[in-house]
Amino acid sequence: MTKYFTNTFSVINLHKKPSIKSEIVTQMLYGDSFSVHKKTQKWLKISIKEDNYKGYIQSKNFSDYISPTHKVNSLKSKIYKLPNKKVINKLPFGSKIKITSTKKKFCKFLKGWINKKDIKPILFKQNDPFKKITLFKNIKYKWGGKSFKGIDCSGLVQICLNYNNIFCPRDAKDQVKYFKKNINLRKIKKNDILYWKGHVAIALSRKKLIHAYGPLKKTVIMDIDDTIKRIKKTAKLNLIKIKRI
Repeated sequence: MTKYFTNTFSVINLHKKPSIKSEIVTQMLYGDSFSVHKKTQKWLKISIKEDNYKGYIQSKNFSDYISPTHKVNSLKSKIYKLPNKKVINKLPFGSKIKITSTKKKFCKFLKGWINKKDIKPILFKQNDPFKKITLFKNIKYKWGGKSFKGIDCSGLVQICLNYNNIFCPRDAKDQVKYFKKNINLRKIKKNDILYWKGHVAIALSRKKLIHAYGPLKKTVIMDIDDTIKRIKKTAKLNLIKIKRI
């Protein structure tokens, strides 16, 4: 039986190789779990439980597996040492926690206290899986990022779907294969997912999309037709697929 551990740090970088100079390929948020394949004094080679993504994290004092009860539904939730007293950390959207007690408007978990308004039960789902996506508007673009500190295009898609308990691969190249329903551009509607080679965006309407866009260094809302033309002109890439969940 596979033994899992749980990340109890706000955000952990997953590297391609066991070096801090190596490319950051994704991140684990608080409450994400993983199994260990190989261990050295400074590094762990792991697989993330939620999406089976493999890479290297720095060896830290991680917790044994924690089964979460709730998830963070705000862009960045303040963590207090005591209810409403002294902020000691912030947890990103999509983090998962196990509540152990409550006191008025606050809930206690392993690392402190969190406001009840910032969390939802772990099984909570929205009818619109991308309802929260505009929280990330103007968040800076960061390759491999998945939080308010920085996010990339496929991370933005994955984090919204994962929050709604929908499985989604981490990288655009795997997402475009995983989602099966193809849509014609003329029939595009809200929440359809547009794919280019190595890039992805989400339709907010028939005319607008949102994406974490490297050339503009942040998450932006843009016109769909203008985006298709811009990416073709600047990156020489055509729109390859539009998917519907």
